[in-house]
Amino acid sequence: MRVLVTRRMPERVMAALRARVEVMAREAESRVLSGEELRAALRDYDAVMPTLGDRFSAEVFADVAAPRCRLLANFGVGFNHIDVEAAKAAGVAVTNTPGAVTDATADIAMSLILMTARRLGEGERILRAGKWIGWGPTQMLGTHVSGKTVGIIGMGRIGKAIARRCHHGFGMGVVFHNRSVVEDAGVPARQVSMAEAMGQDFVVVAVPGGKATHHLIGAEAFGAMKRTGIFVNIARGDVVDEGALVAALAGGRIAGAGLDVYEFEPEVPAALMGMENVTLLPHLGTAALEVRENMGMMAVDNLIAHLEGRELPNRVN
Repeated sequence: MRVLVTRRMPERVMAALRARVEVMAREAESRVLSGEELRAALRDYDAVMPTLGDRFSAEVFADVAAPRCRLLANFGVGFNHIDVEAAKAAGVAVTNTPGAVTDATADIAMSLILMTARRLGEGERILRAGKWIGWGPTQMLGTHVSGKTVGIIGMGRIGKAIARRCHHGFGMGVVFHNRSVVEDAGVPARQVSMAEAMGQDFVVVAVPGGKATHHLIGAEAFGAMKRTGIFVNIARGDVVDEGALVAALAGGRIAGAGLDVYEFEPEVPAALMGMENVTLLPHLGTAALEVRENMGMMAVDNLIAHLEGRELPNRVN
């Protein structure tokens, strides 16, 4: 089996792959597949390990009438960059890596809550610029986190992990909005409407990406937030209407935001870059070696199952 790996992977992952299949590995750290590379991937390989930004769209599948590729073993839990319906119609299975990213992503959500509420990024910039003149009773007063209430949009694995951290670590009240009924949130929590979830002290978005959640959070949702509310997104960038977010921040409609993902990443709006009440991270949700190794090994497991004709462990289509 000939496999294309679209981005540089940890060596442990590459060694496991090379032990079983013929591997063609791109050395690019962050450059996504071009349109021609996407089409060539479907034509020239038995399987592909793509990741965020490798846009296997319906148009790409339409241009490759009889793809040699029979599996897209996605590196990552999110697969909104792959049109899974078009893949299925073309006879291409799609898998992902759920579970491996849960705790790491929840940790980043808590980091963004704390950094934004306590103005940590702003404080570090002041110190590094040599502008700190010493401690004072009213210096850089932020928002206390403990005992406040969080609204979580999306109560899957990651949403529940965030809820545990908020409840057990910071004594926060938890409410959440989810498309389906969640019988057990894992902590004391109430399932509420979108508007009520948005109206809490902190709001964290943890829904999967895709057509169903594109621009789920827009002007109406931001309009339901408190003026003192802080918004955090660790899901997918296009879940949020970035223009509506900028407008809410610029107009003082919400107090701040913490973002690890962006609608058109790696592009980040200049307006967000210029706001001191916004914490910006370069998509670090799973950026820990052991997490990336676990993701890669899960993708390898899917590839090997395909090679051996077994049921795919993490099939999404």
